[in-house]
Parts: sequence; C-alpha cells; structure tokens
Amino acid sequence: MSADPDDPQRAEPSSAETAPEETAPEETAPAELPSPPQSSGPRRIVTFVVAALIALALDVVSKVVVVAELPETHSPVRLLGGVFYLDQTRNSGAAFSLGTGFTVILSVVALAVVVVIARFARRLHSTGWAISLGLILGGAIGNLVDRVFRAPGVFRGHVVDWISVFGPNGEHYPIFNLADSCIVVGAILAALLALLGVDFQGRRSPSKPAP
Repeated sequence: MSADPDDPQRAEPSSAETAPEETAPEETAPAELPSPPQSSGPRRIVTFVVAALIALALDVVSKVVVVAELPETHSPVRLLGGVFYLDQTRNSGAAFSLGTGFTVILSVVALAVVVVIARFARRLHSTGWAISLGLILGGAIGNLVDRVFRAPGVFRGHVVDWISVFGPNGEHYPIFNLADSCIVVGAILAALLALLGVDFQGRRSPSKPAP
C-alpha cells in the first residue's frame, strides 16, 4: 500500500531534525608559560650564595694584601704598560668615589641593599639572575665591611680603593676596588637579562605581536 502524499498525518521532518547541529567554537585557553622544576630553586640559591662568597672573598683578600704591601705613601705600581696602576687610597663615598661626605647614609643604603637582595634570593630559579644578584650582594657586603670595621669608626669607615686605569692617582677614571667591579658586572648582567625578558623564575616573557 503506497503512502498518500496528501495524507495530513504524514510526518514532515522538522527543520530542527534536518539541520545539522551547530556547535560553538571552542575557546582555546592562553598558553601558559611552563613552570620551572621545583628542584631548581635550591640549586639556584647555591649558585647565588657561591657567587656572593667568591666576590666577597676576592674583595676582602685583595684589600688585606693591598693595605699590607702597598701603603698609601707608596708610589703607584705600573702594570701592563700603564693600563692599570695599583694605588691605594681611602674613599668615604660610594663606588668610584661618588657621594663623598655621606658615609653614614651610604652605609645604611648598602645594608638595605643587602637585605633586599637576600629576600629576593628565595624566588630565584634563573642561573643568570642568581649570578647577577650574587655578585652585587658580594660587592655590597665587601664595601660594607670596610665601612663597619675600618677607621674612623663604625658605619663611617673609609673603603679601600686600589685600582687606577690608564693613569696613576685616578687621573682619567676614579680609583676603585674588586667590590665595585663585582657590583658593576652584576648590574650589567641584570640589565641584559631584563632586556631579554628573563624573569627571576628563569622564564622568557613572550614577545609582543607587531602592531
């Protein structure tokens, strides 16, 4: 028996049944930066401490030798054809003889820098940042030791500087020491890491899309 096309009871497919179901496009979650392994934290802290101790030891030992073997009245010692001169002097200011006359204030600032860097060390997962902050910390402590223990008194002590470049007596560039050098090297490394977008966790920030 054939179906009657005029049969009113014949079921016509509804548009809901015939149209394919449309699904909302899935939203892709933003890619998350991978977290560094938890075990890397202690290793980076060890790197930080070792860098600080090396910087501090080199500075302290060099100053002890300079004070014992190169008195302030001694003529500068010429090295490498005049590139370096060993010439002991005492500095009441900051690195490279800046801020002379503010010894107590500079001592307090140096102590604050030491505390802040030590607190940041707990967040380190980057070898580069560990070395950078370790060098800055070791240099800051090296000069702070002079300010605490050398004449004329606690927090008023004068820092031993002994490296003069391109001429004696700081003619062309202020006389400095190894602590100053460590601070400068650490600061340059920190600036490079910041420019590269590397954070304390050792992750590189994603580059911004071109406009």
